Amino acid sequence: MFNTQAFLDGKKTEFTQLSDAIWEVPEVYYYEKHAVSLMAKALDDEGFSVERNVAGLETAVKGEFGTGPTVIAFLGEYDALSNLSQAGGATAYQPLEQAGNGHGCGHNLLGVGSFAAAITLKAYIEATNAPITVRFYGCPAEEAGSGKAVMTKAGVFDDVDLAISWHPNTVNAVMNISSLANYAVDFSFEGKSAHAAAAPHLGRSALDAVELMNVGVNFLREHVESDVRMHYAITNAGGLSANVVQAQAEVSYLIRAPKKAQVMSVFERVKKIAEGAALMTETSMNYHFKGAASNLIPNTVLANVMQAQLEKITPVTYTAEEYAYASAIFETFDPQTQAEATALFPDVLVQALADKKLNHYPLPLLPESTMMASTDVGDVSWKVPTVQVATACWTMGTPPHTWQVVSHGNTTVGHKGMMQAAELMVNTAIASLTDSAIIPAAKAELKTRLNGEPYVSLVPDERGV
Repeated sequence: MFNTQAFLDGKKTEFTQLSDAIWEVPEVYYYEKHAVSLMAKALDDEGFSVERNVAGLETAVKGEFGTGPTVIAFLGEYDALSNLSQAGGATAYQPLEQAGNGHGCGHNLLGVGSFAAAITLKAYIEATNAPITVRFYGCPAEEAGSGKAVMTKAGVFDDVDLAISWHPNTVNAVMNISSLANYAVDFSFEGKSAHAAAAPHLGRSALDAVELMNVGVNFLREHVESDVRMHYAITNAGGLSANVVQAQAEVSYLIRAPKKAQVMSVFERVKKIAEGAALMTETSMNYHFKGAASNLIPNTVLANVMQAQLEKITPVTYTAEEYAYASAIFETFDPQTQAEATALFPDVLVQALADKKLNHYPLPLLPESTMMASTDVGDVSWKVPTVQVATACWTMGTPPHTWQVVSHGNTTVGHKGMMQAAELMVNTAIASLTDSAIIPAAKAELKTRLNGEPYVSLVPDERGV
């Protein structure tokens, strides 16, 4: 009988070194050239056929092994975030590079964990002659740009029977969730510069337009549904000289809502506000699409299969040094974050953990819910039955997109969570293959949930990326 845990243990060093190599060179969306080169070489070394530039994306890669009619896909990511540079294993804020990038969502672990799962399923195929094709998709730009949405629109996943992924977290739990759809756009304004004191009447301020747009959107918040989210960042304030009327300025918006139609409706209203700001300031406005993601379609059939694997797996064990590291990280959190750290845990687990700040226990299958965040895995889930798991790679209570996440990224704590995720994903794939009813049932559930609604990508034909 093929032993997934033994196989993964035998290649643990190889996988952790690959993850660390990606962690050491953090690259933001669509610039993951180092990461994709490492992943492509690793796939080639493992005997996969390798396709680069998938869906026309320079930093997307696909590896494939097998010729069986059933296609199992593991989804990986490897993009980092800006301004989150941080020393690995440090228990205080310690950037390696001022304003540098960092893996603040753990995607170095995510990508390699999914890669490890694909390699293990390949070994299973070789050991059992199972009629399977296994694929690893290296997907860029999850944080901004939504690489999987672009890939889905291009038909990359159309022949996949089952898609599996995961995400680093503070808990071990099946992600029985939906997510918010989103739409990301940059609005740029063009005005006219002038001396702000000697000739202000000759200037037309692009920065005024940005500020008026933001005020307008903030008033809009009262008149949208309560689960709509609108975030913005001024990415170009027009310069550093207060005595010059700013001729150019730009603001980046990210709009979220539970359904794609809601997102596009809110976007149209935001666009009108931008047009109004341009009229008020006598500037010109253009907008540039950055990325979009569909809401995630959960799958109860697959969630139950993965939950069974989560409850059977051997729990991770931690050393005294790892517990001490986690305790020190925990002390960097504010009291509210600390208080919420065990909010999802049943009382029996809280008592079992005592004062330990790392969780190795599995959570029971949580009721289906909507997370107030977005993922481009959502687009894949409209085409293919999809399931994901979260495993504990971070200290309890660690918020995503923080230096504390980056600190965990090349530690043994992160590595252990990554390896457990790989084992869970492979075991879920094997369980779904050995029971011939599971994949058809998962496909039937997806069809029922969609209720005849076709997949419509939010990615425009001319996406401008």
